[in-house]
Amino acid sequence: MATAVPQASEPQISEPRPVGSQTSTPQGSGAPLSTRTHRWGVGAYVVVEAVFLGVSLLISVLIASEGTSVATLTVALAVPTVLAAGTAILITSLRGNGPRADLGLVWSWDDIRVGLAYGFGGLFVTIPASILYVVIVGPDSASSAIGEVFAGLRAGPFTAIGLLLVVVLLAPLCEEIVYRGLLWGAVEQMRVPRWAPFVVTTLLFAVAHFEFTRTPLLLVVALPIALARLRTGRLGASVVAHQVNNLLPGVVLALALLGVAPLQ
Repeated sequence: MATAVPQASEPQISEPRPVGSQTSTPQGSGAPLSTRTHRWGVGAYVVVEAVFLGVSLLISVLIASEGTSVATLTVALAVPTVLAAGTAILITSLRGNGPRADLGLVWSWDDIRVGLAYGFGGLFVTIPASILYVVIVGPDSASSAIGEVFAGLRAGPFTAIGLLLVVVLLAPLCEEIVYRGLLWGAVEQMRVPRWAPFVVTTLLFAVAHFEFTRTPLLLVVALPIALARLRTGRLGASVVAHQVNNLLPGVVLALALLGVAPLQ
């Protein structure tokens, strides 16, 4: 009599989910489909922030003796942020489940739609808040740190476009990976209420810019970005909302470098 040989079944692959849950169970089954492991937490954010600050300090020392140009300052602006985000991705890849699962770094058309909605909707709050901020502190104290760095400099169109892309596309992506990705996930692992990552990341995002007179304004700016992350449970929506928020300042900065518009 022939003996039936059991056929090996194909491994089940589950979509990444927000960091807060540890297992996924198929409908109608009591056995978990996969177990998630986390060997990183708030300490990972501390490491990433140390990378950002250390690289920023090193670059500032290096360019101090080389003189300043728009291209050099653009690199100095981009490199620390990129390295910080890269470190966050590396940590989740080596000690976690990867950036898709641990950071919510998943893209979808719905994330773009939600991000655009919160980004442009947030402008109805952030623009009046910016105007009120200028009225309170005065125009001389209202410029951002980036505005002060590039004040009075001029550049050609390619360099100005390069800076625009860094401010509008690259910097928001990297900052979201660090704050609404790594830090959000680290807080979420503490089994805290659902609103806790929203509050903690919003506060630290505003403070970590080290523009303490602008911290209240940065808190207002961060709210719709964090709401987009809270709404979807993924990073894509907050990245898009952050990029929308940076669009107008980025365009103004590029036009100022071209001598077309004043920076203030």
